[in-house]
Amino acid sequence: MREDFLYYIWAFRKYHSSGLKCASGESVVVLNPGRRNDSSGPDFFNAKIQIGEQLWAGNVEMHLRSSDWYWHQHEKDPNYDSVILHVVWEHDAEVFRSDNSIIPTLNLKGLVSEEVLRNYKDLLETPHLRINCENDFPDFSEFDLNHWMERLFFERLESKSSAIFQLLNSSEANWEAVLFQMLLKNFGLNVNGEAFANIGQNISFKIIQKVASEKGNLEALLLGLSGLIKGENAYALDLRKRFNYLKHKFRLEEAVVIPPKFFRLRPDNFPTIRLAQLATLYSERPQLFSEIKEAKNSEAIRRIFKIEVSEYWQSHYTFGTKHPPRKKGLSKDFIDLLIINTIVPLRFAWSRYYGTDQHEDIIQLIAALSSEKNSAITIFEELKPGISKTAFDSQALLQLKKNYCDKNRCLQCELGSKLLNRSKEYH
Repeated sequence: MREDFLYYIWAFRKYHSSGLKCASGESVVVLNPGRRNDSSGPDFFNAKIQIGEQLWAGNVEMHLRSSDWYWHQHEKDPNYDSVILHVVWEHDAEVFRSDNSIIPTLNLKGLVSEEVLRNYKDLLETPHLRINCENDFPDFSEFDLNHWMERLFFERLESKSSAIFQLLNSSEANWEAVLFQMLLKNFGLNVNGEAFANIGQNISFKIIQKVASEKGNLEALLLGLSGLIKGENAYALDLRKRFNYLKHKFRLEEAVVIPPKFFRLRPDNFPTIRLAQLATLYSERPQLFSEIKEAKNSEAIRRIFKIEVSEYWQSHYTFGTKHPPRKKGLSKDFIDLLIINTIVPLRFAWSRYYGTDQHEDIIQLIAALSSEKNSAITIFEELKPGISKTAFDSQALLQLKKNYCDKNRCLQCELGSKLLNRSKEYH
C-alpha cells in the first residue's frame, strides 16, 4: 500500500466514520479533514477535529506506520508540533511533540471496506500492459472523459506557462523575444530542439531585430552561431564573411555550441533548412508576435507562416551538394505543430499575464487542428477508438499519460477516483 492511498481515504472519507476512536480510546469526530499540502510540512492543513471533548484546529500527518514519524525525523522538525492528529494504517509506536505531549493517533486499518481495498488493488497493485485502468477505460462515459480532458488540457498549459514566464522575466517582458526563443526550440523539433535553443541563449533578441532587415545577414548569424557554416563554396564563404563581420560589430563572445544533428532526419528537417526558414520568417515578419496575437484562427496563422527559403537553399540541403530546385516552405503539418507547441501556450500565458479570459478562443484554435499521432495517443485510441479527434484531445491525453498514468497517480486522476468510488458510502 502507498501513502497516497491514505490521503485519498482521508480526504474523501472512505472509512467507517461512526464511533471513531483514537489509539488512546478517545472519540474522534472529523469535522473538516483539511486541505492537502503538496509541499514540505504536514500532509493536511487547517483540519477541524473533535477529540474527546476538545475541539482542535490544526494539521494532520499521515503514515503507513506510526513509527515512520521517526523514520522521517519529524520529531526534530518544529513544523510538526502543530499536528493535532496522526493518521496511520498501522499503529506501532507512540509519537510525541517537542513538549513531550502525545499526538493522538487514528488507525485506519479495519475501518476501510473490502470493496474499496479491492478497487485499489485492482487499479494500482495488479500488473497491466499499458495503463492501470485499461480494462475499465473503454467504459468511461463521454461526460466523464470530456470534463477531465478539458481540465487536463489547461493543466498542461499551466505547466508550460511556468517556463514561458521564466523566459519573459529574463527578456525584460519582451513577448517578441519569448516567441523567438520558443520558435527556435520548436523549429529544432525533438532532435535539435536543445541545440537551437542554445542559439537563443547566446545572443540578445535585440541583435536579431537589428539584423533581420537583411535576410542574408540573419541567415549567416543563425547558421554561424550553430556552427553549421561548412565548406569553401561561394555561398558558405559569403555567409562566413557576414558572420565574422556581425561578430565583430556586435562584439559577440565565443560561446559553447551544441552541434545540431543531421542523422536520421529527413532532408526537409535538416538544421540548415530549418534555420534558413526561420531567418526568412523574421526578415519578412519583424513584428511576428503582434501578428500572431491578432490572428483569429488557424488559417490566419498558417498564412503568417507561409514563407520560402532563400534561393540557395531551394537547391541545397547542405553546403555544396546541389539538387534540382524545389520549394521548401513550412508544411501545414509543421505549422500546426508550431501552433500546438508554441502559439497556443504563448497565447494562454499572455492571457494569464494580462488577466484576460481566452479559454474559449484557445479551445477553438486547437480544436480546429487534427490529433497528433504518437505511441501515447495510440494506446488510448486502441482502448477507446475515436477518443482523439483533434489536437485538443491529443494534448489532454498526453498530459494524462505523462503526468498521471506513467507516474501511477491514479488517486489524483478523476477517472481513477471514479473507479475507486465504485462502492457505497460509509457513515
